Amino acid sequence: MESYDFLWIIAVILMFTKLLSLFSRKIHMPQVVGALVAGIILGPSVFGVISGGTANSEFLSVMSKIGVILLMFMAGMETDLEELKKTGLASFIIAMIGVIVPLFGGYFTYRMFFSSGSDFDSVLKAIFVGVVLTATSVSITVETLREMNKLKGKMGTAILGAAIIDDIIGIIVLTVITSFKSANVEILDVVVKILLYFVMIVVVAFVINIFANIINKTNNSRRAAIYSLALCLILSYVSEVYFGVADITGAYFAGLIICNLGIREYVSRKMSIISYMMFSPIFFASIGFDTNLNELSANIAVFAMVLLIVAIATKIIGCGIGAKICRFSNKDAVSIGVGMVSRGEVALIVAQKGVEMGLLDNNLFPAVILVVIVTTLITPILLKLVASK
Repeated sequence: MESYDFLWIIAVILMFTKLLSLFSRKIHMPQVVGALVAGIILGPSVFGVISGGTANSEFLSVMSKIGVILLMFMAGMETDLEELKKTGLASFIIAMIGVIVPLFGGYFTYRMFFSSGSDFDSVLKAIFVGVVLTATSVSITVETLREMNKLKGKMGTAILGAAIIDDIIGIIVLTVITSFKSANVEILDVVVKILLYFVMIVVVAFVINIFANIINKTNNSRRAAIYSLALCLILSYVSEVYFGVADITGAYFAGLIICNLGIREYVSRKMSIISYMMFSPIFFASIGFDTNLNELSANIAVFAMVLLIVAIATKIIGCGIGAKICRFSNKDAVSIGVGMVSRGEVALIVAQKGVEMGLLDNNLFPAVILVVIVTTLITPILLKLVASK
């Protein structure tokens, strides 16, 4: 007899993630925190309602994968290129140093705890931990600055611009690292593949922009959303299968291509509905299912604490230095650094991809979850302390 367990599993996931997301919003936290906690509660860490074979079923795995692709697609569409033009060089410098410092911080933290050897696999895993720390999610920072009436100021604009560039740089670094996931790869082959990949992206963007006027005429038409989603899925597939690049990279660049078109708002609205209603809750909850805090050893717990300190310090130091180079005051430089501390959903997406590719060990996944949750909770508190009069 055919099993229909997946129906009640989806129902439970949707109800619990929504309830806890609403609670998160009540206490002025991002809804993603609630969805993540819901997965942890339902998973093996607490009640074990959804665990083991159920949580890792092929069906939920596919749904989760579609969820993360849609999230990255929407992140690309929400990238405000006009904001980059306003902030320009300052945001680029802040973002660049704000990526480099956490990258090295994560790398050396991993090497200090788990490996001092020079074998290819250990080096790659250490670099990937650094890649996870480069991520930034400023949704909660935006809300905090809006409450303080500082969102439109020089500091707020710099944070928004740096966050956009930060994501783009992070995706490029992720593209490079995931291309080396096989120990047998030749460096020259990887470089050529990556170059060809970006050439392909530029060509696709160029062709779509040629037909921009025709495409924009489909605004508020269902086919605009359908064609855009098809582009997202095709680029995700081509990235993973033909270039060895993470599928989420293709989805992100598909979003960047659409963000320049007049159909952007309509497509974003339609995509957010299907993502919000079904796929995103399953993705965030599945991360909780895969996180078993009961198996957290003393060594991993210490690593998580150190990684958390490094995650906070490297963003404040890196982005703060970048802000000082751009002639921000000491107070604004620290505020910008604190505003970039929150890792949020971007780090979760990158970490999940690392587990799938074998670049992040399963036993380290809870450490990343801890970093994401604590940095998200602590960012508004620190920001109010340093940025208030």
